[in-house]
Amino acid sequence: MNTTVTNSKLSPNELLKQADPTLAGTIASTLANPESDRFSEDDNQFLKFHGIYQQDDRDQRKTGKQYIMMVRGRLPGGVVTPEHYLAFDTLATQYANNTLRITSRQGFQFHGVLKKNLGPLIKRIHEHLLTTLAACGDVNRNVMAPPTPATSPLVDEVLENARRLSQALLPVTPAYHEIWIDGVTLDLGKTRPDFADPLYGKTYLPRKFKIAFAIPPLNDVDVHANCLGFIAISEGGKLRGYNVVAGGGMGMSHGNAATFPRLADELGMVAPHQIDDIAKAVLTIHRDFGDRTNRKHARLKYILEDRGVAWFREELERRVGFKLEPSKPYQFTRQGDLFGWHRQSNGANFLGLFVETGRVKDTGDYRLKSGLRAVVERFHLEVRLTPSQNLLLVNVADKDRPAITQLLAEFGIPVDTQAAAIRKASMACVSLPTCGLALAESERALPGVLTRLEGLLGEFGLADEEIVVRMTGCPNGCVRPYLAEIGFVGKAPDKYQIYLGGTHTTNRLNRLYRESVPVASLIDELRPVVARFVKERRGAERFGDFCARVLTETAKA
Repeated sequence: MNTTVTNSKLSPNELLKQADPTLAGTIASTLANPESDRFSEDDNQFLKFHGIYQQDDRDQRKTGKQYIMMVRGRLPGGVVTPEHYLAFDTLATQYANNTLRITSRQGFQFHGVLKKNLGPLIKRIHEHLLTTLAACGDVNRNVMAPPTPATSPLVDEVLENARRLSQALLPVTPAYHEIWIDGVTLDLGKTRPDFADPLYGKTYLPRKFKIAFAIPPLNDVDVHANCLGFIAISEGGKLRGYNVVAGGGMGMSHGNAATFPRLADELGMVAPHQIDDIAKAVLTIHRDFGDRTNRKHARLKYILEDRGVAWFREELERRVGFKLEPSKPYQFTRQGDLFGWHRQSNGANFLGLFVETGRVKDTGDYRLKSGLRAVVERFHLEVRLTPSQNLLLVNVADKDRPAITQLLAEFGIPVDTQAAAIRKASMACVSLPTCGLALAESERALPGVLTRLEGLLGEFGLADEEIVVRMTGCPNGCVRPYLAEIGFVGKAPDKYQIYLGGTHTTNRLNRLYRESVPVASLIDELRPVVARFVKERRGAERFGDFCARVLTETAKA
């Protein structure tokens, strides 16, 4: 274990964790104080491990900060039972801003939660046998897995592996239950100073850790963007094992060349029963060798980049006590979701519904939140959240399809023609007004940008063209914009970097095309590229592949 870093060099977050390994801080006493509308900055760091971000409404800052909380549920593989979906829907109305936000990691977020509602909300989540523990923080986050029942007959088996792994990597701090469930107000950091999590240790990980499972040929989880990925390999319809990839990650910082997005490296193949050992070993390599002095250099990807794949594989095999098999061949052919009605591998049906920017809400005649509640209540349907921030209703009987279509129509929710192809392939992070890291708009800006982009494509006869478009309000890359065919990354208020050249299989990084473009000029900057695409396209070549092939410094001039 790497123990050479002295306290004088540790980052402030590391000192906090070291001083209070239970992650309790003074959260309980602040919760019990009705005079306070916020938590301290130290407690704000601890709250993240509990699945909570303290934020403020940045639209209201001119009149003073109004503190609100974002609360994230932990839902491995995005699977939500009917009972759990209805519970989330009710809690969003009672304790949040009456919306549910589907995350890019297949979870649900509550936004606009006041401090006085925080305790009741998390306790109610727990009463429904759900949790927010480790949905944020320097631990393993929500484990992603393919949600689409038509992907492969292996989906249920892979989902079960994801759930098992998620449970195996949960931290066991007593603070979560004692604060949120039992209502204990003890200062656990002082009463249990020697507490150490059996997996994470006293100071947990240097930064967050992300895992995803994928089933070729569909890369709907963007598996190479994760710290650790398991790519299912099948033979004769049976799960043979998983190719293991490690060292992916999207986050970077503007103006800091030492930070960058990175794709995961291939390490080898393991049997299904070995994934727990592999995951724990990779996680502890991050724990022991990750940079605890500089959080911008603390992700697992920098260990792979700095020490190399050969070193990493050797250290991994030493920890698990066995050799990885050589990776098996596989191919990804696409990324994204299926919309409308489709047949499942088990003979039932599922319905894919587009959720623009992942926000489940009622807007005018389009009452998505109310309509989904009505359908889930009446037909008792399982819901699955997708990594592209959309939603599936699964295991639908043939006889129920017409009635579900009709019921959704009563709430203004179309089934057959839901949106243009480019819009259905889009993603946006939340950004303003709630995210404290936001430099520019994202969720509120992308729909308008897409409307203009649809108009541009229509001018060139490309109205039905699918292009993967992703927008973030900062360079942290929560919706993985550096993999998109077109990526917009917030640089300053109303200004964005434009990235071009990702692929629809999302296993190739795009590259910077324009540095700081006003939102009003984004389409003007793309116009000459689209014009060249129409003239120089080879057959059915994708826009991202075209950009990667021909985009040069000359083309940018």
